[in-house]
Amino acid sequence: MRRRLEKEVMDDWAQALAYAQADFSEPNGLFVDLLAARGFGKANGSVVDLGCGPADIPIRIASRWEQIVLIGQDASLPMLALARERIRKANMQGRIRLVAARLPRSPFQSHFCQAVISNSLLHHLPDPLCLWREAARLVRPAGTILVMDLLRPPSEEAARALVDRYSASDPHVLRRDFYNSLLAAFTVQEVKEQLEAVGLPLEVEQVSDRHWAAAGKLPAG
Repeated sequence: MRRRLEKEVMDDWAQALAYAQADFSEPNGLFVDLLAARGFGKANGSVVDLGCGPADIPIRIASRWEQIVLIGQDASLPMLALARERIRKANMQGRIRLVAARLPRSPFQSHFCQAVISNSLLHHLPDPLCLWREAARLVRPAGTILVMDLLRPPSEEAARALVDRYSASDPHVLRRDFYNSLLAAFTVQEVKEQLEAVGLPLEVEQVSDRHWAAAGKLPAG
């Protein structure tokens, strides 16, 4: 099945609110566990989350590792407003700050952060290479990159089966968006080709029946 692009920025308030209220504890927990498995607990410094959404993952990371300061970047103003409220409720204002910006560029100096992370942003991008290039620009030598996203199924029927399995009781807007996101996602082989094109030495693997992850450390010098 060929990839079908979906809308790049979730700028509708109702859509953003439905997403923020959904239960993504399983994939978001998996994302943080993948960080832990890479020895992330030993890291110090700043972490940039590209496409932070409502900030569930930054809050999880800040709660688990007290030495980390997080910067969440998103292009959706409704998402950032929802993220700001979540951060306030979690009393994490001093640990997490938010920036409104849209790839291919972030308003940060090159090589300023210890890690770049991103979950479920890549499938929104018409040009996926802009995420990989920006991650490589932002992270310091020997820094960590972890990107996780949906895995495109082999057919529309397989995509509908995943929606029925994981989103059967969700509102229509979430079921629709999940289906469209699956069709816009990439395969593991496509991600490997993207990384080869930009020269990023990350390992890519399927980590669930609907997700892949690319992770690794950049060379020290």
